[in-house]
Amino acid sequence: MKPETLAIHASNIVKSTTGDVTSPINLSTTFFRDENGGYPGGHMYSRVSNPNRSALENTVAKLEYGAAAAAFASGNNCGMSLFQALKPGSHIIAPDDMYWGIKKQLLTIFNETLEFDFVDQTNLALIEASIKPNTALIWIETPSNPLLKVTDIEAISSIAKSRNITLACDSTFASPVLQNPILLGADIVMHSSTKYLGGHSDILGGILITAKQDALWEKIRNVQQTGGAVPSPFDCFLLCRSIKTLAYRMKGHCENGKQVAQYLAKHPKVEAVFYPGLETHPQHEIAKKQMKDFGGMMSFLVKGDVEATSKVVNGVQLFAQATSLGGVESLIEHRFSVEGPDSKTPKNLLRISVGLEHPDDIIADLEQALG
Repeated sequence: MKPETLAIHASNIVKSTTGDVTSPINLSTTFFRDENGGYPGGHMYSRVSNPNRSALENTVAKLEYGAAAAAFASGNNCGMSLFQALKPGSHIIAPDDMYWGIKKQLLTIFNETLEFDFVDQTNLALIEASIKPNTALIWIETPSNPLLKVTDIEAISSIAKSRNITLACDSTFASPVLQNPILLGADIVMHSSTKYLGGHSDILGGILITAKQDALWEKIRNVQQTGGAVPSPFDCFLLCRSIKTLAYRMKGHCENGKQVAQYLAKHPKVEAVFYPGLETHPQHEIAKKQMKDFGGMMSFLVKGDVEATSKVVNGVQLFAQATSLGGVESLIEHRFSVEGPDSKTPKNLLRISVGLEHPDDIIADLEQALG
């Protein structure tokens, strides 16, 4: 089935005695055992599994062409669980332009148990030069946050497979509708389901999808079930509900994103625009090869200093000045002030998540703020 169809029907796996068309919310934390001690309903305890979480994991695994999925209480839990599943002393090659929350985990939580290097992953030679005997994981993020760098998944997969290294891809900015890293050779895919999968800025969650259920995946699953950082049945229900409209929401985000990026690229008060859909983007051809469309995420540099940038971000009226992305409403954020003094993000950079308002209204708001 096509993604539009899978998104609507794959989560309807719970059969109830009342014949619900949409899966009900199953709030039970524990489940009946039979006379032999088994679990006839397939569930034992909701930390281990729950009908709503099973529906969510089944749906996203199918959308990403994976063998299985594991849902977590946040996107950060995804990175945490994968890093915890690695052997102590393992080496990770991570991107230099990387979501700060996952990077902070490496720098402040795993800094004594794991080794890691941050490299420009658009340069394949740098990746190869960074490989060590103990390199266990290459973590990529494409498009990246916040500079929208595009990493060649297929090329890095070839490098990883030749050295027996796991390749994990944070594909949050793309969503399963626009990009499928497993089909390009990735072993594990991550999504912050708070973002496009949820799509309404009202759910916190994350999910990992695996190409195969190998020993590493069993360790990740053990961290999920034993550690217990799992989403609630209600959050899983909401995500399944939201995913049903994902394909059509993404069409709107892509159409609006393209128009906004083209507008900003021509504006005299904009120094540069980072959006893979623009032909001027340095990895535009790679993006065309591995993405079906280019999404609604972009960032741009305001001509001038921090004060000029602050005037723009504080001058918007339709945009919400807030963290996060992928919701139906347009968001704008000064990333440097969020990431802190150690951030390498340019101080005049604004990241925007283009929502589903009419593009004329979005552009008009930017026009008056830049004006």
